[in-house]
Amino acid sequence: MSRPKPEPVQVIKQRRDAALKALVAGVPYIRFLGVEFDRRGDELTAILPYADRLVGNPRLPALHGGALAAFLEITAIIELSWATLWEQMEAGQLDPATLEGRLPRLPKTIDFTVDYLRSGLPRDAYARARINRSGRRYASVHVEAWQDNRARPIAQATGHFLMPEKDG
Repeated sequence: MSRPKPEPVQVIKQRRDAALKALVAGVPYIRFLGVEFDRRGDELTAILPYADRLVGNPRLPALHGGALAAFLEITAIIELSWATLWEQMEAGQLDPATLEGRLPRLPKTIDFTVDYLRSGLPRDAYARARINRSGRRYASVHVEAWQDNRARPIAQATGHFLMPEKDG
């Protein structure tokens, strides 16, 4: 009995990138802020490209706290959704081609607490989320945002989310 030949790595990578693109494209506010995601394996880094409209205090200038909070919350929600999609893709339960136009339901924010650690300078910001706990109904996530040096975060947040019910 012979095994089926494994798919080329590039095909798998393209499928995963298409799934992430479909997930992100399904949320208009992500497009409005201009948030992008860089995927390396199952790890996501969110990128908030600098734009003048994101400045809250032009005297400093500093990024608006609301824009930073939204960036952190988006990062947490996409990380939770991506972790679920990743598991389904790896188990063969999900074909990323079917995601286009059929966005899975996203987690709902229960609470979200942001700590502003220093002013966000007028340049790109980056964020990564770490899922502390994820069950069938509830998830807890920690997110950190930085600019030039990851060891010097500009903001961090902790959020609790209601997970969507699984279909079927």
